[in-house]
Amino acid sequence: MMDEQVEFLQFSAKSVEDAITEACEQLMVTSDELEYEVVSEGSSGFLGIAVKPAIIKARKKGAVPITLTDDAGPAPERERPRRESSRRSEKRNEPEVKAEKEEPVTEKKGEPSNIDGDAVIARAKGFLNDVFAAMQMPVNMEATYDNYGDMLSINMEGEDMGVLIGKRGQTLDSLQYLVSLVVNRDEESYIHVKLDTEDYRERRKETLEILARNIAYKVRKSRSSVSLEPMNPYERRIIHAALQHDRYVTTHSEGEDPYRRVVVTLK
Repeated sequence: MMDEQVEFLQFSAKSVEDAITEACEQLMVTSDELEYEVVSEGSSGFLGIAVKPAIIKARKKGAVPITLTDDAGPAPERERPRRESSRRSEKRNEPEVKAEKEEPVTEKKGEPSNIDGDAVIARAKGFLNDVFAAMQMPVNMEATYDNYGDMLSINMEGEDMGVLIGKRGQTLDSLQYLVSLVVNRDEESYIHVKLDTEDYRERRKETLEILARNIAYKVRKSRSSVSLEPMNPYERRIIHAALQHDRYVTTHSEGEDPYRRVVVTLK
């Protein structure tokens, strides 16, 4: 059967019901059009500690595996640099992309800053160790500091790292924000912080880029705009960047944070 060729995608949330809702939102279908199997029903943990999310595998009933291959095949030809039309479309999207740029490009700028990277790492690790001790979670950390871009990068390893990631990375983002507050206290120059575990940031970026291409395909076929789920500024920027050279669709954001979302419309 044709639908058996389509791979299941994995979704996680606090409960099986929430995971089903998440799958419906991502696949743009109603629950009666969803085929799924429960991998884990999750656990609420104790006092909010060591919570395990519910996990399901799902796919659209009767889906045809052309959704990804259709866009992946002709994409290089469609996305070749264009001249006048491309410049006009890029100018329309440029303010949105610039306004929602969350993480700066850390290009080397000649001379390094005079910030003590070792002291910054020590403050960040000290704070995180206190947090993990309170959660009774053994976590190993590897930290590096780039004096040229004033970027602190921390990678965490351990068991049940999904607890630190949270739904759509919300827990990881919150923890990253707290670390940023700690390391930037009393500093004259701003220190950028990147907190990651299990290569989540890159995996999330790839997921959003695939989602963007699938939504673009849906908009082209249905000729109707599609509004995505609310996202943080950095994730919205990934969607904008993934589609800014698409010949058929354009993107813009609507709403106010934390409910601001990307809307994909036909050009």
